[in-house]
Amino acid sequence: MRNVIFDLGGVVLDWNPDRILEQFYDEPEARLEMKSALFQHPDWQQMDRGVLLEADVINRLEQRAGRAVPELPRLLETVRRSLQPKPDTVALLERLAQRGVPLYCLSNMPATTFAYLKDRYGFWTAFRGIVISGEIQMLKPDRDIYEHLLGRYGLEPTNTVFIDDHPPNIAAAKALGLHTVWFRDARQCEGELETLLAGD
Repeated sequence: MRNVIFDLGGVVLDWNPDRILEQFYDEPEARLEMKSALFQHPDWQQMDRGVLLEADVINRLEQRAGRAVPELPRLLETVRRSLQPKPDTVALLERLAQRGVPLYCLSNMPATTFAYLKDRYGFWTAFRGIVISGEIQMLKPDRDIYEHLLGRYGLEPTNTVFIDDHPPNIAAAKALGLHTVWFRDARQCEGELETLLAGD
């Protein structure tokens, strides 16, 4: 059997910034502005990388905006709470684990967010290894984070499948020689994955 690496946000966990912003801002213009200023800003990636704290992200955004944004701490707490397990993907994880398929996890996420999620959900035991960007200060789609996971767990790219919902992350994995599945939903993912596993 090949090893299988899963992303978290958008694959195992719900990730929908637009839906989060709808809870805070009635006007579409305000939602677009905050999406650009927070979720699409380089500071967000640096928080995922583990080199910026959540408080730093808040302070920097307020400085860019030139005003206090009192809802920001609540918004970021809502982000954490919104990362709910996707039942169909968790069921797929459990089926694969029961078959003895070696499962791993590679995700861009602050270490504090992962700690929050790890305390709340029990599906983590399906994974034989987990690499979180904020814990090692590396970030997908940079080559070094993939190499870190492969080296840490002794995996060969040609015998490993990487699953992610973000095309640039898929492209980076392919460049390293991994097999890939671009995740759209659990059913599609399982179908493509089974084809790869059957090829062993």
